[in-house]
Amino acid sequence: MNRRNFLKNITISSTATLLSTSGCSKCDVKAKIVVVGGGAAGIDAAARLMRTLSNPDITLIDPSQLHYYQPGFTLVASGVYSPDEVYMQQADCIPTGVKWVKDSAIAVNPDKKFVTTANNGKFNYDFLILTPGLVLNWDLVEGIDEKSIGQGDAFCLYTHEGSIKTRQGILKFIEKGGRGVFADTYTKHKCGGAPKKICLLTEHLARQQGVREKMKFDFFTASKQLYNVPYFTPRLLEIYNERNVSVNLNTHVKAVDTSAKKVTLAITKRSTKTLADGSKKEVKEISTRVEDYDFLHFLPPMGAPKFVIDSGLSIKSGKNVAEGWIAVDKDTLIHKEYKNIITFGDASALPTSKTSAAIRKQAPIAVENLLAIMEGKEPTAKYNGYAACPIITDYGHVLMCEFDYEKREQRSFPLSLLDMSKESRLAWLLKVYALKPMYFYGMLNGLV
Repeated sequence: MNRRNFLKNITISSTATLLSTSGCSKCDVKAKIVVVGGGAAGIDAAARLMRTLSNPDITLIDPSQLHYYQPGFTLVASGVYSPDEVYMQQADCIPTGVKWVKDSAIAVNPDKKFVTTANNGKFNYDFLILTPGLVLNWDLVEGIDEKSIGQGDAFCLYTHEGSIKTRQGILKFIEKGGRGVFADTYTKHKCGGAPKKICLLTEHLARQQGVREKMKFDFFTASKQLYNVPYFTPRLLEIYNERNVSVNLNTHVKAVDTSAKKVTLAITKRSTKTLADGSKKEVKEISTRVEDYDFLHFLPPMGAPKFVIDSGLSIKSGKNVAEGWIAVDKDTLIHKEYKNIITFGDASALPTSKTSAAIRKQAPIAVENLLAIMEGKEPTAKYNGYAACPIITDYGHVLMCEFDYEKREQRSFPLSLLDMSKESRLAWLLKVYALKPMYFYGMLNGLV
């Protein structure tokens, strides 16, 4: 048996063990539950509820024909996965017994308790699981949109098609050489490690092909630091320095001129101003500069879907208010105002990373608290902010970053046996061979 099949079988057998040993008491409460969103969060929650409720009445609203394993997009762009390895038919992912409405939610009325869809009218609910995912706001980057990705050697791997085009662009870049510009964005965004991963993987490929000397690599982050989890940051900075990849802080892409292959960068300068009452306030000054590139990988700003914002369910204050994330209690995953709404995943305002690893830990907490509310009990389960970001540092090694709300490192077996502050081969094997089957056969069945 080869290594790929061995790890896949380990994952599936572990999942089967969980299923056979995780007996839980049934909940007899009858209620109409609507799930908005058929991504990892919505399907995981629906699967758990189908297994727990004696008389489930669950409707899931999602328009997708295919279900993508989005953590695999970086591996498509880097040539590790083929494009057809990262999706399944959505119909095969929806839990048996769940009523699937293949449509888009366009409004939520939390006071009258119904969801409006684009083509199938209204759906009343007693309880709502609001997990619609986020949207890529292409219109906030001048000169380029989703359809024009790839033109002028400007790429973004955050869609399936985009990951395929990025792969083609990387191969061209390796062949011709020049300057590679890699950037994240200023909003909260999903898989914050992906821009770092594709930068390091492309640089490693250049070294493997013996063409590194004719290439320049520059990484730009809108953040104040390369990474905000202290346990992992020193090694990540060392890797960038060792590989001669420049790190530029407080900078994001404002515009792209694909015909001229020029990128406009917005640079934020932060300073502290003392007010009349003696308090201090951070002041931001933004300047721009235009730079040439031969290969560009960037992220558009991201936010909650418009219907969420229009429904009045978003946060009302804070530095990310313009992004529209759903207001949620960070411990219980219950909406701040409407206690019959559960929300988690990418569209929520949870102050942690937007990753599938985070969702894997959020889903059981969300479902446990929903069941408590349905039974008239106090919700007591608490989410500690766990998230994980497997930062691929080269073809063969991953720095597995696990952390909580307080940015303290977390340790999961078997990686806890190693020095987790360093990249490892074992983490690479888990990332490439184990996490995808665990996602499709574990998470989407509400088992891990």
